[in-house]
Amino acid sequence: MVHTPGGAPSSHAPPAVRGWALGPFETNCYVVAAAGTTDCWIIDPGLGPGEVIDAVRRDGLGPVAIILTHAHLDHVAGVPEVLRAFPGVQIIGHETERDWPGDPELNLSGGYGFPISVPGATKFVADGDSLRIGADNWRVIHTPGHSPGGITLYNPAAGVAIVGDTLFAGSIGRSDFPGSDEATLHSSIRERLYTLPDTTRVLPGHGPETTIGREKRANPFVRP
Repeated sequence: MVHTPGGAPSSHAPPAVRGWALGPFETNCYVVAAAGTTDCWIIDPGLGPGEVIDAVRRDGLGPVAIILTHAHLDHVAGVPEVLRAFPGVQIIGHETERDWPGDPELNLSGGYGFPISVPGATKFVADGDSLRIGADNWRVIHTPGHSPGGITLYNPAAGVAIVGDTLFAGSIGRSDFPGSDEATLHSSIRERLYTLPDTTRVLPGHGPETTIGREKRANPFVRP
């Protein structure tokens, strides 16, 4: 099972999280694996995920889920290639963006001149849900604003948050796309992400990692 009710984190080896910057948008795709299992997640497979697929195979891992932090083209374009490599893998996302992967206008690919339609989520999560891989529990935090169904995956035990395009090192997600909302984005950052411990590692959808404390102190766009 990947999606389970909430549970208290246990004391064990931290999860392994590796990242690749994919395609012309340099979208960060992450592979999450837990100690003691060959199961893994592939998070946000963007354009050209071949190197991620190769690494997963080389490491002897077996994807049990593709997780979408949101459904813009640069985070979903690689879904078909991952599914061809690993048939039957479920796709997890927020129900608000149920139709987005298959709609070039909603996923923004039409506006960039190469419309794509890819398979959408087969399992939906909501704020407060827990996703389990191995012995690791990751909490789903709904962080809309950049898009209405944006989610953050937070592992309290490891102190890691995978935040999609909500928060970046020294910046924040765009709020000028259809379905975006600046006030909602600021609220998601200030009231949800900035309430996490300052030491939390922030793994964004683009660019280098940062920490919650660093962004609270220095991010020029959203102050606590």
